[in-house]
Amino acid sequence: MLKTLANAVLFQCGWFACVLGGDSAWLMVGLAVLAVHLLWISSWAEDGRLILAVMVLGTLLDTALRMLGVFEFTQPGTLIPFWLILLWALLATTLRHCLAWSARPWWRAAVLGALGGPLSYYAGSQLAGVQFGFGFAPTMVALALLWAMVFVGLHRLAR
Repeated sequence: MLKTLANAVLFQCGWFACVLGGDSAWLMVGLAVLAVHLLWISSWAEDGRLILAVMVLGTLLDTALRMLGVFEFTQPGTLIPFWLILLWALLATTLRHCLAWSARPWWRAAVLGALGGPLSYYAGSQLAGVQFGFGFAPTMVALALLWAMVFVGLHRLAR
């Protein structure tokens, strides 16, 4: 129970450090959260492949959304900023731990994804200055539908 709670608190600390700090020295907090997770809560043998897979898949997904104009970042480039890549790695640390309850039945993951995904992007947009290229309401609806599927898929990957 203590490690589950620590996992949730660490994730939130990492989320805020990445979103508020952007591509700055604050990313060290996110990397420290990842290290604490792998050293105390889990291990590289247990979660390493999952973290890498989620990070790569999430980077590809958000980069595609950026290229489609859904997200507009202040930083130039095709790839999403590093702070968002690190957020995907941090999200992966929760799938087998503090968010494991949402894996089964599958509809829990879909509901959590449909609600939590867009809310996280909205909060991130307000704190990190990311703009939605298609406006607020259409983007939130599209992200809700997308994240309902993504979160179910992430939990399947975690199994």
